[in-house]
Amino acid sequence: MDGLYERLDVMIKEKIKVSVRDLVEFILRSGDLNSEFVGNGNRRALEGARIHRKIQKSKNENYTKEVSLKYEAEYDDFILAVEGRADGIIIENGNVTIDEIKTTNAQLNDIDDNYNPLHLAQAKCYAYIYSIQNDLVAINIQLTYYQIDNDEIKYLRYTYSIDELKAFFEDLLKKFYNWAMISYSWIKERNSSIEKIDFPYKNYRKGQRKLAVAVYRTIEREKKLFVQAPTGIGKTISTIFPSIKAMREGMTSKIFYLTAKTIAGTVADETFKMLRDKGLRIKTLVITAKEKICLNERTECTPESCPYAKGHYDRINVAIMDMILNEDDFSRAKIEEYAKKHTVCPFEFSLDLSLWSDVVICDYNYVFDPNVGLKRFFQDKSDFILLVDEAHNLVDRSREMFSAELFKKEFLSLKKSMQGKSSKIEKVLSKINSIFLQMKKQCGENNFFVAEEKQVALDGYLRQFIGEAELYLVNNKKSSECDELIDLYFKSLSYLKISDMYDSSYMSYVEKDGDDVKIKLFCLDPSKLLSQTLQKVRGTIFFSATLLPITYYKSLLGGSDEDYAICLDSPFDTKNRMILIADDVSTKYKDRENTREKVAEYIDAVVGKMPGNYIVYFPSYEYMNMIYEIYKDRGTNMIIKQESSMSEDDKESFLKMFEDEKKGIIAFCVLGGIFSEGIDLKNDRLIGVIIVGVGLPQICLERDIIKDYFEEKYGLGYEFAYLYPGFNKVMQSAGRVIRTETDRGVILLIDERFLHKNYIKLFPKEWFPYTKVNKNNIEAYLDGFWRNL
Repeated sequence: MDGLYERLDVMIKEKIKVSVRDLVEFILRSGDLNSEFVGNGNRRALEGARIHRKIQKSKNENYTKEVSLKYEAEYDDFILAVEGRADGIIIENGNVTIDEIKTTNAQLNDIDDNYNPLHLAQAKCYAYIYSIQNDLVAINIQLTYYQIDNDEIKYLRYTYSIDELKAFFEDLLKKFYNWAMISYSWIKERNSSIEKIDFPYKNYRKGQRKLAVAVYRTIEREKKLFVQAPTGIGKTISTIFPSIKAMREGMTSKIFYLTAKTIAGTVADETFKMLRDKGLRIKTLVITAKEKICLNERTECTPESCPYAKGHYDRINVAIMDMILNEDDFSRAKIEEYAKKHTVCPFEFSLDLSLWSDVVICDYNYVFDPNVGLKRFFQDKSDFILLVDEAHNLVDRSREMFSAELFKKEFLSLKKSMQGKSSKIEKVLSKINSIFLQMKKQCGENNFFVAEEKQVALDGYLRQFIGEAELYLVNNKKSSECDELIDLYFKSLSYLKISDMYDSSYMSYVEKDGDDVKIKLFCLDPSKLLSQTLQKVRGTIFFSATLLPITYYKSLLGGSDEDYAICLDSPFDTKNRMILIADDVSTKYKDRENTREKVAEYIDAVVGKMPGNYIVYFPSYEYMNMIYEIYKDRGTNMIIKQESSMSEDDKESFLKMFEDEKKGIIAFCVLGGIFSEGIDLKNDRLIGVIIVGVGLPQICLERDIIKDYFEEKYGLGYEFAYLYPGFNKVMQSAGRVIRTETDRGVILLIDERFLHKNYIKLFPKEWFPYTKVNKNNIEAYLDGFWRNL
């Protein structure tokens, strides 16, 4: 069901895999979708693994934990493999008991045989498989319910004969057979189309074939590949095409195409559309965030407020069947269309469709984020492939995902809101506030302090707060303070989840933030946490136009010495671009006032030689505005500038200004901002980029913590914290100019540091040769460049 598929040999039957949990939930689920706060498993998810380990550890030698079980049902055309892992198996006096552990915040008196039929159904599947494997005629089942508020345990015990279990299990398989048959038939059709399809372009570009072969070999050998591939090679098709060929060979059953920005996902989606036009049959899903795809004005997933939530599970399988039989492109528009047709939640619908998709196009967080990841796919080892686009972005994004912060002011505000409504919540919030006050004192004159250890006492009170909040919210669903309480409840849950992951790759810091106090669990090195997911897939391809130095990215993205890396040459003629370096200007903060006129003169020199559109990039809004003020009245060009907060419509309007190639736009933008990567201004819509400064991140507490950490670890603290991330922004911005074989343009780098050896060794191959210029000779070089084209 989760799309796992083995093509062992052309003469051997194909294998469809489904987990016990997915099988049970898919066939037996019914009723409403209800995300209203009802103590609905959030804390159980946080505590579950710890409690499982606690219970399992408490057992004697007769108890075997985490037992993998597998059953294969052979049909005429395929084999259905049902797999799972029992929490525990107890063997005493010749009797066997399957133990299924569940955490709950429900009162144990309310738990009986009818509490959750899916729990027993899952255990019955394990019991049947174990009985078949061990020739048992009868077996016991124990449902172990652990109440997380009071640490009490309740057992529900059952005994079944092999005949009873067989009847139950075979009925499940019978109901699932049609779905498995659809999956089998689709795999045959998909693979047949993959076998027939050729590379969609007449010729490979320079470096393109090398990249495609490297991707295929990486998947074949179950490795990771880090690719520095300049703009123009065609990274998207060169990673997708060999991946689908590997799918045909049975190496993978699902491809995840991961992006940092919507535009990159759109390019991947369009690539699959193009391949479909050439005969490929493949099911692709684009996952859209819940808030964006919700069909209501307000995202409120309760049966009382949403018709798509009421009875959702009664209709969802019919919706899935309709979609997979009639569509291959599970786009946002199609998902919304079918969700309306069948009255189901479009977001949950899309998550279920991921089980039936060959390709899932989504943001990084759906794979790596511990709070929102698609955990159904990454619990155990799989044959999946991850294609990580613009992989340079994953370093800071993963730091974000694996970090968490809390603010004192929010707890104090909630305490005031809860006065007279819950003395228990008030009390625990007072304790939390006291801890924040203690931490505030520790900040001293520096207004911050850094510690290797987390605040254990705070964690304890946060767990108390979560427990009391759950009890209150269950009984006071419509109270005015609930929104504020729920918000802080979820923030505390996220914080504790990160706290449970805290190790030597973390630092915690407390900082005064105006009249507030912030505590942050800061992930400095995300490589270990990323690798936990990477180890569960068959292969991962990290690719970007700016993945230099590759050793830096390998070390932070979970790579190892055994993984592959390639740096490809640009396919474009170097004669079509000129790289100029003005190293007679200092753009350091202390020198900006003195050199601003010089910067403006360099801008004049570049834009005055050839009519067209240009972008000037600055390291900050402050610096950008400084130059803008002295430059805005110069010349005849139209000057526009990036604002610190721009909507999607604002961004679109900004880029539309470049549609006229000869309009003469000068855009002032910020390095690392929304216009420095992911935009494609082809065909002379942009003929020049001027980069002011080396892009170093602003000196701040977090960057200095990173610097100290990696100085101790590798002796490269400044490089990891400032130099490499900053220069990546420069390379990304420079890459906006030459996007196709026919594009022509100038790149001017303004800063004395660009010709220091630490920077020159970071230059990509396509930046050579470059030309050193000054105010006296730059116009001559520009004249020569434009005249010779």
